[in-house]
Amino acid sequence: MTQATAVKEPSPLAVVVGDCVELSRRSLRHVTRNVDEIIQAFVVPVVLLLMFRFLFGGAINTGGPSYVDYVIAGVIVLSVTFNSPATAVAVANDLQNGIVERFKSMPMFGGAVLVGHVVAAVLRSLIAVVLVIGLGLVVGFRPTAGPVEWLAVLAVLLLFIVAVAWVATLLGLVSGGVEAAGGYATILVFVPYASSALVPPETMPTALRLFVEYQPFTPVIDTTRALLLGHPAGASVWLALAWWVPILVLTMAYAVRRFDRRTNA
Repeated sequence: MTQATAVKEPSPLAVVVGDCVELSRRSLRHVTRNVDEIIQAFVVPVVLLLMFRFLFGGAINTGGPSYVDYVIAGVIVLSVTFNSPATAVAVANDLQNGIVERFKSMPMFGGAVLVGHVVAAVLRSLIAVVLVIGLGLVVGFRPTAGPVEWLAVLAVLLLFIVAVAWVATLLGLVSGGVEAAGGYATILVFVPYASSALVPPETMPTALRLFVEYQPFTPVIDTTRALLLGHPAGASVWLALAWWVPILVLTMAYAVRRFDRRTNA
């Protein structure tokens, strides 16, 4: 007489991870089926790099490195923020079309919806960064960073990318609808233009220079640029961490709380 083998129940952690993976796949599938998102995430950064490299590269004096070496860090940061409207709109759309309520009625981890959007945003941004760096090498970008510097660049950019993804997610949660979410997130697209991304702050009027030097995107750009060119990053590394670690922690905590309040109301 054989005894039936007991079926082992998956652990709570395995269930949470599985739900997050499945919702991440869902968000990525939506991206691959949306031509507008593909253009905004991957084509626009490439066009910007080519435009700044060939239209403005010969007219702007950086006071040191060639313009393509200077601007590459700025285009990398811009390529990350270009993903913000798509993330915010996707979150707002899920809340508006009732899919979140259906997910809540199922035996699944509710926060997987947010994690799925964040993971998709992070992957989109990483692909865009790789495209920008690859194209930069083709059009004259010549980094002198060693392995340690490249790892430091990856760490700083990954912190920045995840933080921006959570900020965009929060904007989707607090917006009143899909159109509002896209409008709010567009702010993230334009703020890096008023930074050290495209021109040295020393060339700007005093009031604008002060804003540029003390806003959160500038230290990420300055750190990335210095490390890629093999220069000491100095205080910009600590300023980047001082800005984006709190932004990540606070935004993530508030987004989760806001999501619970909206879906459990």
